[in-house]
Amino acid sequence: MPLVILALGIVVLFILIIGVKLNSFLSLILVSLGVGLAEGLPLLKVVDSIESGVGGTLGHLALVISFGSMLGKLMVDSGGAQRIAMHLIDRFGRKYVKWAVCLTGFIVGIALFYEVGFVLLIPLVFTIALSAGVPLLEVGVPMAAALSVTHCFLPPHPGPTAIAVIFNADIGLTLVYGFLIAIPTIIVAGPFFYETMKDLNPAVPQGLHSHQSFKEEDMPSFASSLFTTLIPVFLMAAASLTKLTLPKESYITQFFAFVGNADMALLIAVLVAFYTFGIKRGKTMADIMESVQQSAMTIAMILLVVGGGGAFKQVLIDSGVGKYIASLMAGSQLSPLVLAWMIAAVLRLAVGSATVAALTTGGMVLPLVAATGVSPELMVLATGAGSVMAGPPNDPGFWMFKEFFNLSVKETIRSWCVMETAISFMGLAGVLLIHYVIS
Repeated sequence: MPLVILALGIVVLFILIIGVKLNSFLSLILVSLGVGLAEGLPLLKVVDSIESGVGGTLGHLALVISFGSMLGKLMVDSGGAQRIAMHLIDRFGRKYVKWAVCLTGFIVGIALFYEVGFVLLIPLVFTIALSAGVPLLEVGVPMAAALSVTHCFLPPHPGPTAIAVIFNADIGLTLVYGFLIAIPTIIVAGPFFYETMKDLNPAVPQGLHSHQSFKEEDMPSFASSLFTTLIPVFLMAAASLTKLTLPKESYITQFFAFVGNADMALLIAVLVAFYTFGIKRGKTMADIMESVQQSAMTIAMILLVVGGGGAFKQVLIDSGVGKYIASLMAGSQLSPLVLAWMIAAVLRLAVGSATVAALTTGGMVLPLVAATGVSPELMVLATGAGSVMAGPPNDPGFWMFKEFFNLSVKETIRSWCVMETAISFMGLAGVLLIHYVIS
């Protein structure tokens, strides 16, 4: 019965978001209430679970998401993103421009959340396509693939970071494993995959390609742009490495544990960006704060949706659904990594949102981490891989890709949906391979 109630709750969530077109946050809260009551939780306990879920999730993620959005906005507004892209194009040459854009999306995507990154970088993609004289999708697909992969595999993005919190996984180690999976996945789902759709050649939308275009003298240097963007990655990776190689009591370990915390790493990067992307470029503090305020407005609803997903997750935990699933799995030969991937994939198809699918799956399979002893870091990545499955039409990313690249629904399914499916399966394969190596 708990699974029937859960299934009905997911169906209702699907109907509210897709059919009724109710806001995702409101839909998640309403479904959390309904599922909690149907699962037998007392009325006041349901409310407590929702509040606990929202607070517990956003208590950490609010800072991560906010600081990440600020860093990304400062980078784009200063011309740092364009500097990285144009430098790589010069280095790679026009013949290999898709590889340059792929690497650009990967580097820039580390600091940007998918929807924000796509909207901010798409004008740059248009500019590159026209200046390099290449088909739009040749640079568009690698960019989208890179953003999607970093979004589901690499902290400090909300999905993998939130699941890491749920599973109590080491964020630094998750980042290391995520890099090992992300690099080959981006190569296959980006530049290689584009080779299957060379007959698709949509036109660049008029009036968009010149947006956010900077003159040479107005942009920060490549070294400065790259260094500032990668500060969070360097600090979190250093924290993970020192934790693995040095004594826990070591001052070096404690120092990097502090600065390598996702919140602190991003805060440090934002403070550095105030100088490299702002003051050094002749901007006043008022100009810098305008970018910061605009970034906050872009992620307000993202925060609420993430909080709503946390509420649903907490209701599932408090009502015992996760433990019930774990009991059903007792004695099963199915790997918990595969199970997490499957559940996240089904939820992705049902609700569209990768973040909602990931957070909901996290609450459902949490008991399996302790029960099976599986690596929590790999569970994070397996869940993230499942959460991007297919890129269905109920995913806003489907329509963003379609509209910005002037594609029909059929062409979008052939490109976007197949690309997302490839990312999902390659992510699962990478997780299972790492599990085999470290087991």
